[in-house]
Amino acid sequence: MNELLRSRTRVVVTGLGAVTPAGTNVPDFWENMLEGRSGIDHITFFDTTEFPCKFAGEIPEFVPAEFMDRKAARRMGRFSQLMVAAAREAIHDAALDLESQDLNRIGVLVGNGGGGYPGIQEAAHTLFERGGMRIDPFFFSKQLANMAGAQVAMQFGLRGYNGTIVTACAAGTQAIGEAALMIRSGRADVVLAGGCEAGISELGLAGFCVMKAVTSAEGAPEKASRPFDADRDGFVPCEGAGAVLLESEEHARRRGATVYAELAGFGCTSDAFHVVAPPEGGEGAARAMQEALDDAGMHPDTIGYINAHATSTPAGDTAETDAIKTVFGERAYDIPISATKSLIGHGLGASGGMETVAAIKTLETGLAHPTINLENPDPTCDLDYIPEGQRRVDPQVIMKNSFGFGGQNSCLVFSRYEP
Repeated sequence: MNELLRSRTRVVVTGLGAVTPAGTNVPDFWENMLEGRSGIDHITFFDTTEFPCKFAGEIPEFVPAEFMDRKAARRMGRFSQLMVAAAREAIHDAALDLESQDLNRIGVLVGNGGGGYPGIQEAAHTLFERGGMRIDPFFFSKQLANMAGAQVAMQFGLRGYNGTIVTACAAGTQAIGEAALMIRSGRADVVLAGGCEAGISELGLAGFCVMKAVTSAEGAPEKASRPFDADRDGFVPCEGAGAVLLESEEHARRRGATVYAELAGFGCTSDAFHVVAPPEGGEGAARAMQEALDDAGMHPDTIGYINAHATSTPAGDTAETDAIKTVFGERAYDIPISATKSLIGHGLGASGGMETVAAIKTLETGLAHPTINLENPDPTCDLDYIPEGQRRVDPQVIMKNSFGFGGQNSCLVFSRYEP
């Protein structure tokens, strides 16, 4: 490790929060991940008769009033409600007493793909059926993408740096990486970071169906998301939120916090190639992975586990596999890899948040969850994706990948914390 890395502020993870289709808190989510229990089912939020995709990872059991004041919840879009719930769990998990903190030094960075699609659809119906003056007066303050971060700040009184990352499927991961940069730069002591999405609506599904990005699989819903499998035909959408509480090492030690992991490296690149398709070989993804390793001052041989982006799309999974081979060479075949989306679907901007929680739990427990539905391996995807069930891997350093529409790539490296 060079002198610059030795001297910079270390960033640690002290709290986790998650609201997912496979569990509305971290303990339930993690148990279901390890047991390979899918959270994907038939879409119930609306009639899917005209759509080829019938499945999604919904969270029908989510009750906003259990996590926030009812009046406040009514003035939020669903994506914001999910993020506030995940943030509350992360703050509680970190045992962070906000009354004793300088709230001007606590920031929020949230990744989000597109704001409130269901609310936008509802407002459009009102506009064309009843007239524009009948639209909900809270329409904008509910649906704008920045409102998840704004609501987290307002609900908990966090007055520090506040930002929203809108880089599609890479947004949650990029938000966590940029939160670490804020702490390293000295602009915050603590940052609540993660990603959220609640786009399961006719508008959201129609957009993905017409671009042929989502699955048209029939049969058992839990079999529809098939990362790295030869029979994969597109992703399964889901909603949810994932949050991590990041602190400077000094701040965490001063208050006696329990540390899950150190966020050691962050990489962020652009393909500058195509709006939805990755370049052959996953060149941009490989650069993000290498950049995260360089930022951490680590050699590729240190990585003991990868939580993959793995959307279950034909081109995407192959490109990610190729990118991993580019970075790790022959050793790529020895690294265990999990695809969380096989169990919950693709949460777009929320994915990086939820999947980072899963990755950190692997670092904490030494257990990696399986990639389910990998029954007919694609010859172009020939790495170790843990298809047989949970596995003890005991990594010291792990990697989390996320790659978004627009060719925007983000990667995180976490290590076990050593004071």
